[in-house]
Amino acid sequence: MRKPKRSVLLSLCALAALAGCARDSGPAPLLGTLEWDRIAVPAEVSEPIVQILVKEGDHVAADQLLLTLDPRRTQAQVDAAQADVLRLSAALDELRHGARIETIDASRAALVRTQATALNARLARDRAAEIRRKGLNSQSDLDNADAVLRQANADAKAAQANLDELLHGTRPEDLAQGEASLAQAQATLAQLQVTLQRLSVRAPRAGRVDTLPFKLGDRPAAGASVVSLLVGDAPYARVFVPEPVRASLQQGARFNVRVDGVAQAFSATAVRIASEATFTPYYALSGDDASRLAWRAELELDAPAARDLPAGIPCQATLLVGKSVADK
Repeated sequence: MRKPKRSVLLSLCALAALAGCARDSGPAPLLGTLEWDRIAVPAEVSEPIVQILVKEGDHVAADQLLLTLDPRRTQAQVDAAQADVLRLSAALDELRHGARIETIDASRAALVRTQATALNARLARDRAAEIRRKGLNSQSDLDNADAVLRQANADAKAAQANLDELLHGTRPEDLAQGEASLAQAQATLAQLQVTLQRLSVRAPRAGRVDTLPFKLGDRPAAGASVVSLLVGDAPYARVFVPEPVRASLQQGARFNVRVDGVAQAFSATAVRIASEATFTPYYALSGDDASRLAWRAELELDAPAARDLPAGIPCQATLLVGKSVADK
C-alpha cells in the first residue's frame, strides 16, 4: 500500500517541477499601474468661485472655460492702474511740450514785480542809512531795512531763475524719469490685466476633468489647484523593472500589457526608462543586495480603446523577446 502512495507523490512532485519550469521559461511580467499625465490648473488669486461650467469626467477642449473666480477686486485694481497710466502719460506730454506761453508771461510779470520790490527796498535802505549817519534813527531801524533789502533781492533772483527754467525747457533727465514712470505704470497695468483674464480659468490643453477640489462659493488660496486635468492621447503603464532585466531593456522594447478587469491585452512600447533606481540608491547596495533595485519605466499603449481607461488600475507588462519599435 505504501509503494503506490510513494509513486503518486513522486508523480505530483515531477508535475510541479515541470510546471515551475514552464513558468520560468518566459520573462516574468513587470508590475505597475496605468497612469495619465496630469495638469493642475491653479487659482491666480484668492477669490470666491462664482461659476463652475464642467463636471468631473467631462472631456474639454484646449482653451475651454472651466470655472470663473470673482473678478470685482481685480477689475478695480485694473481701473486704478489705467487711470495712473493716463495721469503719467499726460504729465510726460507736458514735459515734452514745455511751458505754455501764458505761464512764461506770468513768470515774467512776477520777475518785474519782485525787481520793483527790490528797488524800493534798496531806496528805503539808503534813506535809513543816511538818517543813521545823522543820528536821527536807531541801529535797529537800519538793520531792519537791510533785512528787507536782502529778502527782496532773494525774491528777485528766485523769480529770475524760475523764468530761466521755463525758457530753457525740460531737462533730458526729467523726460527720462517721466518715461520710466509711465513704463512702470504700463507694466503694472499689463500684469493686472493678465491676472484678470486668468480669473476665467481655461483648459491649457485638451483633456478630461479628473478632479474639482472646490465647490461653488469656495475661496481657494492663491496658487491652489482648482482643476486637475488628465491629458494625452492614452494612458501609459508605469511599471518597475528589476535589476536583472534592466541591462537588457532599452527604449523601444515591445510589451503586452494586461489590465486588471479588462479582457483585452494591449500592445505597448517602452518610451521612458529612469536613469536612477527608484527604491534604493545604487551606492547603498552591493553583491546580492543589488537584485533589489528597481527602475521606473513608462510604456505607451497603442490601442485607441485605452483612451477610456482610468488611472490607477493595476497592470502587468510582459516583454516580447526580440521585439522593438522597429518591428511594429
